[in-house]
Amino acid sequence: MKNLEDLEKKINSELTTKINKTEIKHNQIYLETGKDHLVDICLFLKTNNQTKFRQLIDITVVDYPERNQRFDVVYLFLSHEFNQRLILKYSISENEVIPSLTSIFPSSNWMEREVFDMYGVSFKDHPDLRRILTDYGFEGHPLRKDFPLTGHTEVRYSEDEKKVINEPVKLEQNFRNFDYESPWEGTKYIKDEIESNDKKN
Repeated sequence: MKNLEDLEKKINSELTTKINKTEIKHNQIYLETGKDHLVDICLFLKTNNQTKFRQLIDITVVDYPERNQRFDVVYLFLSHEFNQRLILKYSISENEVIPSLTSIFPSSNWMEREVFDMYGVSFKDHPDLRRILTDYGFEGHPLRKDFPLTGHTEVRYSEDEKKVINEPVKLEQNFRNFDYESPWEGTKYIKDEIESNDKKN
């Protein structure tokens, strides 16, 4: 379908109760659903002759630590034939296991492994779910908002032991807060000091 409005109506009429919300923004269709309907929706989007979203571009996650359903899982699809893009999203809680799309989109294999590695989201029926970007024995998930900026351990070569070792992070210097003021204009605390001196005189 060449017209986004017609495509949105087609998706809503075919998937009815499986879709929570649809809208057109930035010349793309946005869908919200629940994880239980993910596989059915993706099969429809890929195989239906009026949609033809045959390329899964990416899978990512947005972290909201303050929410009960902490993660929004986001899928980006492309229809080459109609030159249209679609974004599918649903929310899950921290320890929920979600369906894998590897049987529908084989390219999702690595994408799901990246999401597992960076956010700790697990996929059911994934053929090889293990870390892909971090090292063996790595602790935590680096893109979660509660992950420390310095990490938990650091890797270095020990001259004494003549090998690469893991050890707890040691900060050589304390973090400093920068005010990002231009040094040419003078920082706020210097301006305040000058003003107070002027008032005294």
